[in-house]
Amino acid sequence: MKGRFSQPSMADETSGLVRYTDSWLIDVDGRPHQGDFILRPDGDWLRSIGDEDVEFQVDGDGRLLTRAFQNWHTHLAMVLNRSMGEGLPLMRWLEESIFPTEKGLTPEFVEIGTKAAAAELIATGTSFACDMYYHPEVVGEVLAESGLRGIVCGPITDGLTPNFRAGSGDALRHVEGLVRNGSSAPDRVTFGIATHSVYSCTEELLKKAADVSNATGCTLSIHTSETRQEVADCHAEHGMYPIEYLDSIGYFQEGTVCAHCGWVTKREMRILAEHDVHAVHCPVSNQKLATGGTMSYPAMIEAGVDVRLGTDGAASNNALDMRAEMKAASLIQRHDHWDATLLDPVQTYELGVRGSKDWVAWNLNDIRMRPIGRDGRRLLANLIYSNGNCLDMWVDGRPLRRDGKTLTINEKHVFEQLEDTVQTYYAKV
Repeated sequence: MKGRFSQPSMADETSGLVRYTDSWLIDVDGRPHQGDFILRPDGDWLRSIGDEDVEFQVDGDGRLLTRAFQNWHTHLAMVLNRSMGEGLPLMRWLEESIFPTEKGLTPEFVEIGTKAAAAELIATGTSFACDMYYHPEVVGEVLAESGLRGIVCGPITDGLTPNFRAGSGDALRHVEGLVRNGSSAPDRVTFGIATHSVYSCTEELLKKAADVSNATGCTLSIHTSETRQEVADCHAEHGMYPIEYLDSIGYFQEGTVCAHCGWVTKREMRILAEHDVHAVHCPVSNQKLATGGTMSYPAMIEAGVDVRLGTDGAASNNALDMRAEMKAASLIQRHDHWDATLLDPVQTYELGVRGSKDWVAWNLNDIRMRPIGRDGRRLLANLIYSNGNCLDMWVDGRPLRRDGKTLTINEKHVFEQLEDTVQTYYAKV
């Protein structure tokens, strides 16, 4: 297979430009282009005329360029919990498999799990994650060092957050400090606040988190209307459904991230749209945990809601691969609404890459990517429904992966650390 990288002799006079020759490219509009292309660090692209100064030049024969994917709901370090408690119903899965391990969670464990997650994101073509997990300062540093982008939302759930005394307010103050101080790579990684859910946060805590978000401009993230029980309990306690309740207490800020939204009324959808909320569809996790409710994509779009895609954690999904999530999203919407026109490959691709400034090169010399069809018309459907190998990833003009090898993470070392941690600690609980 071709695709060897070479650097021009005057690389010091270049500005992060990458030239691919003889390749295919598909941008957000889903239209295939063939030829020579320049990828810019700002995310733009143009056709190459061959005389541009570039930092990297790639023989793109056998490569398809697409935008890198975005994963809008993750618990990255839960790669440590992958395949634990298989076959258990939701509450038994949480109480017997997840919560016991998290009682002994350490920054070292989170670092190992997040490094493994970052390696998986890069290897499967995803350059951004909106995360919600403990020890966010560790998660943020791992993402910064790996070259990925992220919004790292630190949890402040009262009584469940490790290392913080319930009712003390220390968890929120800690996360606010991270938000105000910023990460070591502020252009790529920012901090936000994760209020787990309406059932695990007091009204006072939800309001305080919203106040900090309003004062700092940071992102708020929350699980919303994931299960029927959650919705019923909220209505019994407050006389309102979760999104109505959150709206009534002034919780929502522009750009708040609401994960799942599987049991949502049309009135609540209008509330989400009014506040420019990102509603994150997590179809694989919802099906695996049998939550019974699936976000209604057509109704969300009709209401004007900004819908994104997320995998949830590797514990409840088993994978962080956005191609599998995109496929599941497309299929479940078609199945649930009896409409095979919903989320066609172009719409599904746009949903998975919305806002992405980064680029990925896929291996076309993979039988799953063939045939490409006349004028490349089958390329996008092949990638989403059949899968393929990620060869290269570019973030801000920097290569995170080249020729199928991740450059910013030592995968072998991370795998060894992951196995050792799971066998010495996680196997005991």
